[in-house]
Amino acid sequence: MTTTAVAPLEMTPAQLDELFGSSPAGDIPVGRGKGTAILFGGRPAAKRFATFVRLVLWHGKVFRPETHDLKNLLTPLSLKGLRAEVYTGESWYDGRPCVVLDYSKSSKLAGQIRDEIRQIGPGEYVGMVFRGARRLNVYFFLRFG
Repeated sequence: MTTTAVAPLEMTPAQLDELFGSSPAGDIPVGRGKGTAILFGGRPAAKRFATFVRLVLWHGKVFRPETHDLKNLLTPLSLKGLRAEVYTGESWYDGRPCVVLDYSKSSKLAGQIRDEIRQIGPGEYVGMVFRGARRLNVYFFLRFG
């Protein structure tokens, strides 16, 4: 399935869960992925939230396969910060393979966060966020290339 940055914002949490659950892990991404934060999916507030996050906080992630990690692009200047280890593993959502973005050993600030992503199209990934073992109602979309 190929999508756009707008389509995931229009999807409800149940639809995003279904998209994640029906997608393959895919390859670990390489390079810079433009990010879209998704909260209040399927509601008008989703677009406002995504715009706010992009303007103030988060722009995406830069994956570095040579070091098996990534750094988030933060602030309006896209400064690199909040490192995560990256590997293929078992999803906490459904036990199937996914790409794990693990902050537990690399970030004091985000040490309880674990993101999981799956490929939904060429250069496109959908992700969900866990805090500890609890899944949050927060999703994100990454586009590469």
